[in-house]
Amino acid sequence: MSLADKFKLLEENNRLAEQGGGEDRIRKQHDAGRLTARERLLELLDPNTFVEVDKFVTHRTTDFDMDKQKFLGDGVVTGYGRIDGRLVYVFAQDFTVFGGSLSRANADKIVKIMDLAMKMGAPVIGLNDSGGARIQEGVESLGGYADIFYRNVMSSGVIPQISAILGPCAGGAVYSPAITDFIMMVKDTSYMFVTGPDVIKTVTHEEVTKEDLGGAFTHNSKSGVAHLMAEDDSQAMMMIRELMSFLPSNNMEDPPVKACTDNIYREDDNLDSIVPDDPNKPYDMHEIIGKVVDEHNFFEIQPYYAKNIIVGFARLGGKPVGIVANQPAVLAGVLDIDSSTKAARFVRFCDAFNIPLITFEDVPGFLPGTVQEFGGIIKHGAKLLYAFAEATVPKITVITRKAYGGAYDVMSSKHIGADMNFAYPTAEIAVMGPEGAVNIIYKNKLTEEERQEAIADYRRRFASPYKAAALGYIDEIIYPRQTRTKLIQALEMAHTKVKSNPSKKHGNIPL
Repeated sequence: MSLADKFKLLEENNRLAEQGGGEDRIRKQHDAGRLTARERLLELLDPNTFVEVDKFVTHRTTDFDMDKQKFLGDGVVTGYGRIDGRLVYVFAQDFTVFGGSLSRANADKIVKIMDLAMKMGAPVIGLNDSGGARIQEGVESLGGYADIFYRNVMSSGVIPQISAILGPCAGGAVYSPAITDFIMMVKDTSYMFVTGPDVIKTVTHEEVTKEDLGGAFTHNSKSGVAHLMAEDDSQAMMMIRELMSFLPSNNMEDPPVKACTDNIYREDDNLDSIVPDDPNKPYDMHEIIGKVVDEHNFFEIQPYYAKNIIVGFARLGGKPVGIVANQPAVLAGVLDIDSSTKAARFVRFCDAFNIPLITFEDVPGFLPGTVQEFGGIIKHGAKLLYAFAEATVPKITVITRKAYGGAYDVMSSKHIGADMNFAYPTAEIAVMGPEGAVNIIYKNKLTEEERQEAIADYRRRFASPYKAAALGYIDEIIYPRQTRTKLIQALEMAHTKVKSNPSKKHGNIPL
């Protein structure tokens, strides 16, 4: 074979690998509103940075005449590239080849880049679009999944792991994304479930559609399995790029700092009037967050789930921060099972990757009721307490209004290690609200007039930030309009913070 023929063979193999399952299947993928694996990678990564690994791998199965059906690449595209100039490792399942099903061979491809990512200290982004295990391979495929799961666990807290669900993801395939840090789903075209509608109908006689069972909105709003939702594949890739801009490459690095063009001394007088005089009147905590962060840009995580708490990323003075905030506009901002677990996982992510935590607090307590108690609010609420107490990154808290009972302690109070605790003049820090406190203290022994006087007296003495400030539990009572400057100053002060928890294999978080 001449040199020209050898080059021609390479060119032909490249062409075959890049066409995946062929033009007909690519057309079907496009007709279903989905991009191909390679198109997705082109949109995710910086131009001309993708380097493919294992392009010519094929499966090794001979059962069921599989040796007569081989495609170069075998249903997954793997390699590395850059996002905003920073190294990331990627794999993209190709639904046009055997429905993107996982073979032993393409599991090996994924495992290879996951191992490389750990060695180099770079994030892994998985673009999932697969019918599940390749049934013709049986336990070999299952072994491939387990090898991936193991690496997901070993990588957890060491390098960021992001999963995009861009088509089906069913059965054992769901557990790799479930271990990763963030799950992105796409409206109408992606779904996740352990068992599909047909199996459910057989076993439990429930009738449910794929979309209702495991669609993007279901997992973003009901189950909390997913963190982000996009309109289509292209928007999903853009959102992942933005998410990556807040994250370090690994747990030994600080998150990337951007040049700050927003005045760090910027004050917004509207902040002084956002918290209402009436302590029972709701307001939207997004307004405070938006007015305080750089360029008013807040990248919210899980915006459709447990809306009584807000979590997400922003920048202050150009530096990424994680924000946790009670939302008084939803359920008065109470902590319940869903909001506690949502916030706890976010806090632990930020702590693992050196992202400072900013907490905006307006919490009347934990949600009462048998549903919450029987559901385990005690242990689930303890997750958030555990996460904040365990976190060693800079922690700064702003109490905007209510900070009642045990919820005051849980929301990054001074007592569980917050570095700076600020309060607005509207803050109310007490065991409970004035009315409830008076009812318990005096047990209906007062006339209505005396009761109202006692409530006013309790509010004046206890439902304010001054008692806590006198005890040093609040470091400074600030004007709301100064919030941005105070937070940036506190972050700069705490930038060199060094704190380590007692040496141990790992704690036993209440699960």
